[in-house]
Amino acid sequence: MDITATVSAAGSGAGTPTGTVTFDFGDGTPTVTAPVTGGTATVTHAWASTSGSPYALTAGYSGDADFSPSTATGMQTVGQAATTTAVASSPDPSVTGQPVSITATVSAAAPAAGTPTGTVTFDFGDGTPATLTSLSDGVARITHTYTAAGGPYTVTALYLGNDSFSSSSGGDTQTVGKAATTTAVVSSPDPTVVGQLTTVTASVASVAPGAGALSGTVTFNFGDGSPTLTAPVSNGLAVVTHAYGSTAGSPFAITATYDGDANFTSSSGSDTQTVGKAATTTSVISSPDPTVVGQSTTLTASVASVVPGAAAPTGTVTFSFGDGTPSTTTTLSDGIATVAHTYTTTSGSPFPLTAIYNGDANFTSSSAGDSQTVGRAATTTAVVSSPDPSVAGQAVTLTAMVAAVAPGAGTPTGTVTFSFGDGTSAGTATLSGGTATVTHTYATRSGSPFAITATYNGDANFTASTGNDTQTLTKNASTTTVTSTPDPSVSGGTVTIRATVSSAAGTPTGTVTFSFGDGTSTATATLSGGVATVTHPYTTTTGSPFTVTATYGGDASFNGSTGTDTQTVTRATTSTTVISTPNPSTTGDRVTVTATVVPVAPATGTPTGTVTLAITGRSPQTVPLVNGTASASFNPLPKGTHLVTGNYNGDVSFAPSSGTTLQTVN
Repeated sequence: MDITATVSAAGSGAGTPTGTVTFDFGDGTPTVTAPVTGGTATVTHAWASTSGSPYALTAGYSGDADFSPSTATGMQTVGQAATTTAVASSPDPSVTGQPVSITATVSAAAPAAGTPTGTVTFDFGDGTPATLTSLSDGVARITHTYTAAGGPYTVTALYLGNDSFSSSSGGDTQTVGKAATTTAVVSSPDPTVVGQLTTVTASVASVAPGAGALSGTVTFNFGDGSPTLTAPVSNGLAVVTHAYGSTAGSPFAITATYDGDANFTSSSGSDTQTVGKAATTTSVISSPDPTVVGQSTTLTASVASVVPGAAAPTGTVTFSFGDGTPSTTTTLSDGIATVAHTYTTTSGSPFPLTAIYNGDANFTSSSAGDSQTVGRAATTTAVVSSPDPSVAGQAVTLTAMVAAVAPGAGTPTGTVTFSFGDGTSAGTATLSGGTATVTHTYATRSGSPFAITATYNGDANFTASTGNDTQTLTKNASTTTVTSTPDPSVSGGTVTIRATVSSAAGTPTGTVTFSFGDGTSTATATLSGGVATVTHPYTTTTGSPFTVTATYGGDASFNGSTGTDTQTVTRATTSTTVISTPNPSTTGDRVTVTATVVPVAPATGTPTGTVTLAITGRSPQTVPLVNGTASASFNPLPKGTHLVTGNYNGDVSFAPSSGTTLQTVN
């Protein structure tokens, strides 16, 4: 402000003083001297503070040649100057984590002048604590980093004022966008083999000027068609493990995609993973071991991947049995291949076994060996003689059957030695198809039954064994034949049954028992000249044809025997006679009709069943036979001659027949 001192002559003096006036502003600042011109001296002064207000002003006139010095005082009141605060941020917009420079410029508002001092409080609008910063040359500067994208955030700078300047505030906005990111991906180890775990690590970082801790997830694509995996980001890293199940497609393109979060943009990175075939080991065992000739043994090959490889190899295993037979190739299932093999000889035992895994697209081949010991199979020998029993002087065939005992199998070869048990020399026969036969004739029954022994002498593949039997010499055999006559016969007719018993060794004696097959009692007849005869009447056709059995009971020299025949019995012919009484009758008489049914020779017996009786003009009546007779009564008839009929309807044993008569009515 301008301060003016007016110097004038005092009292009777006159004129205009010249010289200088020295001003003291009362605020401790240096005095200022100004020339007096036209009786006034003027200076300009700005009080920098209100501290001390009101200030004491002093103007001291220095005098000149014509005027003496003089002094004048006054008071100056100084109030706080108004201020303005302007806020600016740079860069704007920024990204998450990027430092932002915020400047608050505080200025005195006209007419005030000077440079405000003091402090400015910054509020960044993002919820972080306000920050107090001192002014320097009227400017307060601070750097702030926004950690979250969003906005625009309202930035406020509050100048707190001082003794000389009043407070003021200003504002601005700051827009914060998502920070860009980069994603790098590596896999380790690389290369791997099928089934080996590789660790895939994605490193996610913000791109300058962005900064801060990233969150969210990374999605991994392994390039082999398997499902993607998602892992959280922690300290800028996301980690997963993956095992490749195949070499098909190697090297595989790995992609790691950071999915972004509220403050950081997404990004992706890629790598490749080379996957080679995994090594394998093959083991082979046989069970059971040892075996015997013909016994099946199971060879089992176990194929496994060698660490760090994993998973079950597929493909085939080729088995070699070491006995000259063709090798066999079998498919793996869950890493296991099995095959059954039967050794047919001991020659070469123990046999070397080899299992070769042929590999596949993902696993290398490998092989293993074992051995199989094969011993001779046990045998059983069975011996039978035929015919048994036999008679002295009759040739008997002895048959020895040699078989392997389970689990052995196959057909033994070699020879069998036969001992006949009657003191004669043993006989030896060669096996053919497991069977050896000899023929021997026993000269006497003395010693019967004879002990027969068949000894199999073994061969390279089968052990020896022995079988036993006995041979009985008995009485001579007989044969019985049966005939019946007449055949067929009729019900009630008598049949002659003849049994003939014969033998190559003579004429049997004794008795024959006959069974007729109709439920009647048996009959016994004595042989004469080898023949026995009986007669038997069959009284029914039920059961026809009947089985006739003749059983010869044997005697001291001949064994018994049995023969059979069949006898067919048909229904017997019948004759029916009819009479009517009274005959003649009158028109008032009831007429009784009687039918009598009898068998026709040679049949015998009494027919049963029903007879249908009829007279012309009257309803027929069917009545049962009683002791061969049936009767019925009819109402009186008109005059004339009437035909009377009786029709026998037959039964199971007797055939139908009919008879007639005439009835005269007067």
